[in-house]
Amino acid sequence: MTEKERKASVIKAVKAAYPKAGCSLKHKSVWQLLCATILSAQCTDERVNLTTPNLFKSYPTPKDLGNAKQEDVEKLIRSCGFYKNKAKNIIAASKMIAETFRGRVPKTMEELTSLPGVARKTANVVLGTGYGINDGIVVDTHVSRLSNRLGLSKNTEPEKIEKDLIKIVPREEWTDFSHQLIAHGRAICQARAPKCAECPLKFLCHQKGA
Repeated sequence: MTEKERKASVIKAVKAAYPKAGCSLKHKSVWQLLCATILSAQCTDERVNLTTPNLFKSYPTPKDLGNAKQEDVEKLIRSCGFYKNKAKNIIAASKMIAETFRGRVPKTMEELTSLPGVARKTANVVLGTGYGINDGIVVDTHVSRLSNRLGLSKNTEPEKIEKDLIKIVPREEWTDFSHQLIAHGRAICQARAPKCAECPLKFLCHQKGA
């Protein structure tokens, strides 16, 4: 098996193992997804999901959150960590959505990354999960770790890993593949204690249990 064939087999195996994988951040709108994704930086999705119901109950629209007092928002999101900066960003981003984009989260990478607190990873989440637009591949800590372990990329920088994955994953599968890889990272290929004996990809793994 060539390296190209092995990588294709890894992608196929991940897809087969987690066919129903999806975004674990609970949301009822693209705007809620955007805010939740900003809050998820260096924080678990579980913690974010416990935090956002009260946040969105208090501020149900971008306009409401955009006009909020920072100290009030900080109290609601404190448990997510880095709450001062995150509060500042979700308020500023919501205000910009309400005023510049007429209440709708934009649909392009350029416009999304113009929002405070939104870099490429967050924009990819919004485009892929929120709008079904495969403009890129989300590279979080799970995707980064597994891309190296499974031999899909030798790079460590998220944007370089994304470029490597884009070359080998069919475009229509970009969003789903990220969800599937994240699901595998959480269930089996964990950072500190990967469950290699249980891994459905162990015969394709680049590092053979590393």
